[in-house]
Amino acid sequence: MSFIPYLNFFSRWVLFFAIAYKAVTTREKSWVLLSFATFVDALNIESYILTPLGLTIKPDAYDIASKIPNFLIAALLGWGALKLKRRKTTFRDTLYIGLFVVTAYLWVFLLATQLFDRFPHSFLLKSIYPSFALGFSMVFFGYVLRDYVISKRSLEELFPWGLILLGALNLTYPITRPLEWFAHPAFFAAAIFRLMAAVGALVFIFYPLKTPSREPTLVLQSRALIFTREEAFIKRFPDLFHRANVILITRKDPRWVKKHINQHNVVFWITKAREGDVEGTPIYAISPTKIEILIDLVNRELEQGYNVVYIDAFEYLVIENSFEPALKFLLSLRDRVLSHNAALILILNIKILDERQKAILMREFEVVE
Repeated sequence: MSFIPYLNFFSRWVLFFAIAYKAVTTREKSWVLLSFATFVDALNIESYILTPLGLTIKPDAYDIASKIPNFLIAALLGWGALKLKRRKTTFRDTLYIGLFVVTAYLWVFLLATQLFDRFPHSFLLKSIYPSFALGFSMVFFGYVLRDYVISKRSLEELFPWGLILLGALNLTYPITRPLEWFAHPAFFAAAIFRLMAAVGALVFIFYPLKTPSREPTLVLQSRALIFTREEAFIKRFPDLFHRANVILITRKDPRWVKKHINQHNVVFWITKAREGDVEGTPIYAISPTKIEILIDLVNRELEQGYNVVYIDAFEYLVIENSFEPALKFLLSLRDRVLSHNAALILILNIKILDERQKAILMREFEVVE
């Protein structure tokens, strides 16, 4: 199975380029950190990479050279995953990352000595901390992707599951690597898990959710509006959902949506009750905490030609995420909508906001009483 090393090599670079593309297009710090992690992983010390270049690792330096990437990848993956999950790192997060870097340095320092060689099972002792750090960071990154970023749609889930399985395999490395009968199947499994993650990442980054099935007969001016009463919106745009290609971000009951919204529109139902496609409807259910993936999904739909975004779920997003993250989501949504020459309509009772919050929104939106 001589193709396995090259499958490993190929899948590493595909994963890096997919995440790097995400970092470039979103300009978000979390994806930048994750792209650096996958870049280091793609440059990992492997004989099938070094031999064609006429390079070899000095035997005395191998223990150190092979463990440093594990620590680097673990730190970058963990940091990036925390920023994906919380959109910022807390004092405690920074403290833990700092402690990890210090202990990783001490471990590398001890590897440069003869300390581990004095004990039986020295390979296990040398490998256990870097392998655990790498494996845990991959599992954690996969968990964050699945719970906070990835929508539960078909092949997208290969992205987190590939990383979780690869991380679990790395956790076994110190024990299973010396077993000759297990080494080759494990290397093959690692290649498959990386390929799963790479395929899922490509689907997540590039696969559009839905394309408008018709040309809109109602095209609104590119602007961002707040309607303080839904009745005012209905009076102003009584047939919006039938004449425009609309993306709805809503808390409305699916039965109402099925009755009043045409199939050519896209509906994101913000709920904790379920996730995924709601059978027999144009509705996709998504958790209120997954505002990062919601932004990405809406952006991809705008790229396909949808020309109006309607949102009546802002208050619920505030309840689940607090005001600042919900506001960041809303302003990011506004910028993306306007950059596609589309219109954003927000249904919001501004009386529930304090004066500072109200001032921010009134500066960014046109208010319609």
